[in-house]
Amino acid sequence: MSGVLVVVEQREGRIARISWEAVAAGQKLGATLTLPVSAAVVGAQTESFAAEIAARPLDKVFRVEHPLLARYTPDGFSLALHQLIQAESPACIVFPHTYQVRDYAPALAARLGQVLIGDVTAIGDGPVFTRQLLQGRLNGAYRPTGSGPCLISVQAGAFRAEAPEAGASAAPATVTTFVPTLESAQIRTTPGEPFRGGSQTVDLSSAQMIVCVGRGIKDAENLPLVQDLATALGAELAASRPICDNGWLPMERQVGSSGQTVSPKLYLGVGISGAIQHLVGMKGSQCVVAINKDPDAPIFEVADYGIVGDLFEVVPALTEAIKAARQ
Repeated sequence: MSGVLVVVEQREGRIARISWEAVAAGQKLGATLTLPVSAAVVGAQTESFAAEIAARPLDKVFRVEHPLLARYTPDGFSLALHQLIQAESPACIVFPHTYQVRDYAPALAARLGQVLIGDVTAIGDGPVFTRQLLQGRLNGAYRPTGSGPCLISVQAGAFRAEAPEAGASAAPATVTTFVPTLESAQIRTTPGEPFRGGSQTVDLSSAQMIVCVGRGIKDAENLPLVQDLATALGAELAASRPICDNGWLPMERQVGSSGQTVSPKLYLGVGISGAIQHLVGMKGSQCVVAINKDPDAPIFEVADYGIVGDLFEVVPALTEAIKAARQ
């Protein structure tokens, strides 16, 4: 066996950010094992997706194409990828941890007689894969011991999508079309319309800057104070679970184990104590700034910069300073 294979997911005409995060994870795994890294995209017409993927520093890109793969089905995807894996014999296969992957990857692992290590948050030497247990209270370390390919899926926000960038002189990866042998009788499900969130759904996972507010704001009437700060920064406004549970902000703006997982360049927590369920959702942030009047608040343990003070004094002053700097 040789190489690391990353399965890139395309939906509704684009490649989601979490797929680029999976590519970054594949690059890290390839560096750990000193193996080349390739990618595969599945569908009926994947030429444009393959060209986009090939711009990354990869060894090969496989276009897994067949008319029966025009719409996602767990049977079609698991059968097609099984054939590709048998043909290429990768040492490891990396998936983004999406709803679609959670649907078909276990079946693929069963076909291969392997175990899928899901929701991986870190990759260490060995390789050893880390995943969280009990809503982030514990970390589990997993080392594959079998002789077959190792299958993992990576958690959103755990790896930086920007990491695998092509250099100015990097040659595009070789693109190869792989046509699996599929018959309509093998597709046992009829796909319905794909799930789509409401038109107002906020994708915090792609935000570069986030201002997140917690119960320290005390009342919904005080939220405009934090909204002004987010607007001054050009950031998305998010919240911890108590804020959304109270109905002060919509659930789509919740960050944490029961909300969205984010990895912005800047995460500014306002009045957030730092419960483990919340930290699970923002641990991938590049720079964490915390404002809290309690010097012992857990959020300060993960913050790069901390401001101990009353948010009702600190936030307006910070907002005015940002506005003045941008004039």
